[in-house]
Amino acid sequence: MKFTKPVLLLLSLLPVISSTNTFAQSACKPAALKCEYLVTPLGIDAPHPRLTWLLADLRQGALQKAYQVYVGTDSAEVSRGKGDAWETDKVSSAAGLVAYNGKTLNAFTKYYWRVDVWDKEDVRSSSAVTSFETGMGTMRNWQGTWITDEHDMKTKPAPYFRKVFEAGKKIKSARAYIAVAGLYELSINGQKIGNHRLDPMYTRFDRRNLYVTYDVTAQLQSGKNAIGVLLGNGWYNHQSTAVWDFDKAPWRNRPTFCLDLRITYEDGSVETVQSDRSWKSSLSPVIFNSIYTAEHYDARLEQDGWNTVNFDDAKWKGVIIRSSPSNNIVSQSMQPVRNVLEIPATTFVKFNDTAYHYNLGRNISGVSKITVKGEAGTVIRLRHAERLYDNGRVDLSNIDQHYRPVGTEDPYQTDIFILSGKGEETFMPKFNYKGFQYVEVKASKPIKLAKQNLVGYFMHSDVEPIGNISTSNPVVNKIWSATNASYLSNLFGYPTDCPQREKNGWTGDAQIAIETGLYSFDGITIYEKWLADHRDEQQPNGVLPSIIPTNGWGYEWGNGPDWTSTIAVIPWNIYLFYGDSKILSDNYDNIKRYVDHIDEQYPTGLTTWGLGDWVPVKSKSPVELTSSAYYFADATILSKTAAILGKTADAEKYEKLAQKIKNAVNAKYLNPTTNLYGAGTQTELSVPLYWGLVPADVKSQVAANLAKRVEFDKFHLDVGLLGTKAILNALGQNGYTDVAYKVASQEDFPSWGWWIVNGATTLYENWNIKSKYDISLNHIMFGEIGAWLYKGIGGIFPDETQPGFKNVLLKPHFVPNLQNYESSHTGPYGKITSSWRRKGKGVSYTAVVPANSTATIYFPVTAGQQVYLSNKVVSTTDFAVDTKLYKVEAGTYTFEIK
Repeated sequence: MKFTKPVLLLLSLLPVISSTNTFAQSACKPAALKCEYLVTPLGIDAPHPRLTWLLADLRQGALQKAYQVYVGTDSAEVSRGKGDAWETDKVSSAAGLVAYNGKTLNAFTKYYWRVDVWDKEDVRSSSAVTSFETGMGTMRNWQGTWITDEHDMKTKPAPYFRKVFEAGKKIKSARAYIAVAGLYELSINGQKIGNHRLDPMYTRFDRRNLYVTYDVTAQLQSGKNAIGVLLGNGWYNHQSTAVWDFDKAPWRNRPTFCLDLRITYEDGSVETVQSDRSWKSSLSPVIFNSIYTAEHYDARLEQDGWNTVNFDDAKWKGVIIRSSPSNNIVSQSMQPVRNVLEIPATTFVKFNDTAYHYNLGRNISGVSKITVKGEAGTVIRLRHAERLYDNGRVDLSNIDQHYRPVGTEDPYQTDIFILSGKGEETFMPKFNYKGFQYVEVKASKPIKLAKQNLVGYFMHSDVEPIGNISTSNPVVNKIWSATNASYLSNLFGYPTDCPQREKNGWTGDAQIAIETGLYSFDGITIYEKWLADHRDEQQPNGVLPSIIPTNGWGYEWGNGPDWTSTIAVIPWNIYLFYGDSKILSDNYDNIKRYVDHIDEQYPTGLTTWGLGDWVPVKSKSPVELTSSAYYFADATILSKTAAILGKTADAEKYEKLAQKIKNAVNAKYLNPTTNLYGAGTQTELSVPLYWGLVPADVKSQVAANLAKRVEFDKFHLDVGLLGTKAILNALGQNGYTDVAYKVASQEDFPSWGWWIVNGATTLYENWNIKSKYDISLNHIMFGEIGAWLYKGIGGIFPDETQPGFKNVLLKPHFVPNLQNYESSHTGPYGKITSSWRRKGKGVSYTAVVPANSTATIYFPVTAGQQVYLSNKVVSTTDFAVDTKLYKVEAGTYTFEIK
């Protein structure tokens, strides 16, 4: 078997090498302005918010030589180049990220900003003016009081709250600030505010609570107004019972909220309508709600107009004052969860006049919405499932492995809707989501349903798609789509493992899938929030739980370096993809505490702490080997982070620790005669290769042994969770991409393709579809394949020395059995493309390098081949010659390899 090795293509910036595509000489323009990675955000609490932009400049070699930022409270002045809050000098820099460093930002203030740039020809251009708005800034600015109703945490119906107030002057603007322990829907004058779902996001409620800001100017009116709040339990008051003891959370209580409605009048005066004793409360038609199982709704209990001015609330009760759940109420500055996609049923079956079946055609996280007409008191049960029995009924078996209900009143993933009998009625849960493809509708009395009476909504954190993969292999394309579907299905303000059985923030699943997420979606705000959850959960000794957030479960099982390396691995990857060191600074002490704890507990450099290669195909690998590899990765990241942050002594200290770990692993597990680690399984060989533990002088031999082992296994996977992260990368980055692609594109057991050809639209939890355990059909833990399709074939990598894709590393591989391939990723500087197609016996390769960045390109050129650009041969190095790296400037390049 022969494998080609990459040959470095040398490209200079000399005029003789130019783009094959000629662009119109458009002016440089700063674009895509964001504050804290959000477009015109409200409620920013950061004292030094980050401002970002990129260049809209299609010219060859497009470059920013300098920038100048203006921030002020007057949009007209900012548009004229004046900033009363901050006005930088002309800064000679290509940076597209700067932290605000002007006057202290005032709370409740709208700031306008723009950026001017000087292009490669020193021509100045200005962005459009955009804005961000500050929120509370500090807890001292809250005027409202935390309130709830008179019921205790065992009460099942969700509470309504309302207040009528009068706006006596002409309104200029209004903002609602609401913090909730639990979940909520806010309305003004009968209109639901915003399109978010499941706000606020889940946190450790007794340590940090999130508030959300809304512009409600359009919903208010002169004169009387009514505010309505409906509270749900969420993770705060978990009434369902399962093995994770959600119901025993130390913070558990009846949901509560604090609200400030801040109205600014045309005359400049400000009035704040707040939560206090003057509010009234009542029980709602939501007679039960569980984030974990489902929602029950009795339409006969509806109180029409309950959130409007003229509603008679004489029978409503008062409220009680509660203490704040925590002393840390901060802005929810992140992409919210939404109903992102409506999905109609693909098939519809009527079993009889009380039982129907809907198939959405794909597995999703989210909810269903039913529209139905029937007699008052008719009980509709909507059972949501991923599987079907042979008779076509939904299969909810195996859930008893984790879900331990008390009684029968909380059926798993089963919404209950009791009809009012008032004509056509619609129900969609407000405070729950599920993982499902099929919905079985059962009614206590005959009803008539058609295919269009039920739709599904794919819910997830509404992060922007920024990556794409397309190949000539339809199964590979479906693997990539299924990976993305599972990634999104497990993004709800924090990364989860599965949307049906658990909804837990398993750290191991998240660290495996971090690159998959970052290549395809702009998720930095979600991860920054989740790392704050890490900081909330970390014990003083450095220990982290295996699920985050947690009620206390997971500190004694499932954690360890192979799982909770999230504290180091995720900040490091965010830094590589975004070029933003803030997340490293924010978490530096936490990474250090974590690494120090392992060092104290395992002074030899080897650790047995961890779960190991979870759910393997057949071969089991030593936990000590895989956990020590992650320990090495953590120490290495800590050393590099220390150097970036200017902590020289720490950088040296942890570099030595990393070397100690490396030496210990190799002394115990590397056979110097055979160049095998342990028994030479796929995981045992690929994990040391991927994480950099293999000594340089034997790396090629170890990689060759891995390729031989994979061939012995008939080019099929024999790995679990940790091996899945490593194997394709270990092969591809050591000269065996063809072998990696054979593994990645298999279509029989065990493989990703095996799932696809058997109907999967998401990734599974177990390679064995027939397994009796670990049978979630929407899981992200085997999701590294999504990232590898960018890295292994397209070869798009961030450059550690110039992170954020300031310099792009392009290492494409023209694997056999693919006729064409295209990948793209939009980074901080713009869209990067790496694509190729076969052309006769050769290959045509196109690279697009965005404005204000550069790229270093490598080619896997075989003997006798040449690389051409604009019909001219481009010099390539000999295999044995070591030479300097040359970069290409921004532009589009099409090469012919023949």
